Amino acid sequence: MQVVSLSFYRFETAWDRAWALGQMGFARRALKRVPHIGFHKLLGSGTGEGFTPIPNWSVYAILAIWPDREIAEAEMDAAPVFQRYRGHAVESWTVFLEARSVRGQGWAHETPFQIGEGGSRTSPIAVLTRATVRPWAVFRFWRHVPGIEAVIPDHYEGLLFKIGLGEVPWLHQVTFSIWRTPEEMEAFAYQGPHRAAARESLDKGWFSEDLFARFAVLGGKGEWEDHDPLAHSLKERSEPREEPAPEPVPA
Repeated sequence: MQVVSLSFYRFETAWDRAWALGQMGFARRALKRVPHIGFHKLLGSGTGEGFTPIPNWSVYAILAIWPDREIAEAEMDAAPVFQRYRGHAVESWTVFLEARSVRGQGWAHETPFQIGEGGSRTSPIAVLTRATVRPWAVFRFWRHVPGIEAVIPDHYEGLLFKIGLGEVPWLHQVTFSIWRTPEEMEAFAYQGPHRAAARESLDKGWFSEDLFARFAVLGGKGEWEDHDPLAHSLKERSEPREEPAPEPVPA
């Protein structure tokens, strides 16, 4: 079963932030040497509510694909490149995922995610989008972001985690979010400013390629902002629900 890992690292000092920025180029060769690693990407992040054109120099991520979760955890624990990232970071968190649906034109002309066999719906659910913005559409695309960002904090209680990522600032954009249920994710994706921006981007051809993928969340490792973002949701999923007492039968 193909497993996707997405690892986040936060760097505090100016030296460690400079080191992390340099790894966007230098770590590529080291990652290629990690046994069993497949498709992988080094990613920067945005500031604000997670998706802005202003880079966040303190947070970086590594996305990677593995044959299964056991191999993923073993190689990430042993590989020097992942050890160096954890050594420089003040905190790190990895979420493990299995693809449930994938659509779009691919990622850098590849479609890296293979759909697993665990079913089409699960809770919590993760969503990853990736798009290459055409240079002439950059300003039109980014002017929609403030409206989307403004509604996220107050209107979507089912949002467990969110971040905006990117390979090339302003042009190669990735969003990643985790939701308590598919229904809560869909309420955000198909309503309000996000729906309007998505429709306009498709109608006017702002993207030269785009990808939309949903994942089952298999679990996490580490902490982010001093807690595990999945802890409460995964606990709810594992605890058996109490069945209501049967109604008395009239005599």
